[in-house]
Amino acid sequence: MAPPFRKVLVANRGEIAVRVIRTLREMGIRSVAIYSEVDRAALHVRMADEAYCVGPALAAESYLRADKVLEICKRSGAEAVHPGYGFLSENAGFAQACADAGVVFIGPPASAIRDMGSKTGARAIMQAAGVPVVPGGTAHDLEDARTEAHRIGYPIMLKASAGGGGKGMRLVHREEELASAWERARSEAQKAFGNDDVYLEKAILRPRHVEIQILADKHGNVVHLFERDCSIQRRHQKVVEETPCPVASDALVAEMGKVAVQGAKAVGYSSAGTFEFLLDESGSFYFLEMNTRLQVEHPITELVTGVDLVREMVEIAAGKPLAFTQEQVVRRGAAIECRVYAEDPSAGFLPSPGKIVALRTPAGPFVRDDGGAYPGSVISSYYDPLVSKLSVWAPDRARAVERMRRALTEYVVTGIRTNLAFHEKLFAHPEFVAGRYDTGFIERYKDALMGYASPSPELEVPLAAALAIAGSRLERSAGKLESAAEERGARLSPWVAGHRAKLRA
Repeated sequence: MAPPFRKVLVANRGEIAVRVIRTLREMGIRSVAIYSEVDRAALHVRMADEAYCVGPALAAESYLRADKVLEICKRSGAEAVHPGYGFLSENAGFAQACADAGVVFIGPPASAIRDMGSKTGARAIMQAAGVPVVPGGTAHDLEDARTEAHRIGYPIMLKASAGGGGKGMRLVHREEELASAWERARSEAQKAFGNDDVYLEKAILRPRHVEIQILADKHGNVVHLFERDCSIQRRHQKVVEETPCPVASDALVAEMGKVAVQGAKAVGYSSAGTFEFLLDESGSFYFLEMNTRLQVEHPITELVTGVDLVREMVEIAAGKPLAFTQEQVVRRGAAIECRVYAEDPSAGFLPSPGKIVALRTPAGPFVRDDGGAYPGSVISSYYDPLVSKLSVWAPDRARAVERMRRALTEYVVTGIRTNLAFHEKLFAHPEFVAGRYDTGFIERYKDALMGYASPSPELEVPLAAALAIAGSRLERSAGKLESAAEERGARLSPWVAGHRAKLRA
């Protein structure tokens, strides 16, 4: 069977670009990578069939330049664009520009991105579709905010209308805190999103952050692929995700899935998407937002359902109907993902960019590592400091936790600081092991989770040397591992052959 496209441009970088390229290769589709000047030697560039420089290091001058991306589509002959997540993935203008240029956008229609891009607009659409939302409303000035806060009752949460990721977000417990929180939220929202609109929501205390993965084709068919619990967060950003949610019954998940499908149909959605909900202690759930793209944590859904979400996105974009119904979607076992970042938890999770000296990722039964780095590569200060996403599958949650503990002990990276020790402490914490956590878990137990010192630089050099020696022995016996040294690694890497020849200035 002929592939749905001959050539697809991946408008992203790092681990998600690598992830997309792998599925394209399985489908027999040629891949086109783009890279900024500092990403010239990145793994996604080495893996792609073609690669083109898109601009300087700053994302605003490279990965966010829709005009340059479309120009490279024309130069390379790419028929479609997969945006991954971040950058242009939820940019309605880019999706529309692709359509206008005759390039297929592997994602939802621009209208759906636009409808769900404004949190206040999305709330109104979801309310009309029968989706439960957190009580709240808009406010044009401080007096409006006071009136609305009085109506819904304290505590309240102020949120930026135009974005997420914790930017422009403030928890307000009492009226006397409102004025200063209002100004800080608006200022932060303006800096982050160029829009200082802020709205209010009733604060749900000690909630769990639970999301539903959906797939929708262009023929009106929509299914959900169960839930993911993403409550382990720092600064309102996810660090660990798992499925199933430890406290959600099958009946609750079915109801959340039904509501998500309703919401997707209400905006004429197609492609992969995620409905995010807050789940309170009573079992009530409320719509938070919709992410109109592939999620960072999609691997755990793939592990428990056997569905390749990237492949489905490509097939849907080509106009094919879903090959399965809701009744045919089956979940087996449990899966957990840890995001491995170049950051220092003991310093407030500050980024720790730098050059990776040695890297050994875990392996073994039912272990998956989605990465975009290699020994000698650089975790840049210009972009998100994600090194990789480590995921495991097991027949049940208890064994998944055990497997993740084992996998974390095998993960070695030197030259940069990482949050690996934090993850080890988290997976040993009795409350997490018991599944008793919410979005405030890290802050509540920060002394137990972050009370350690990162390895000193003096220890990293001998560790890297020992790792290189061990890796060399394994290479001779199995022929599968790269050396920890960059130069030797480049010689052994299966992606380096012909690398320079395919780069296009």
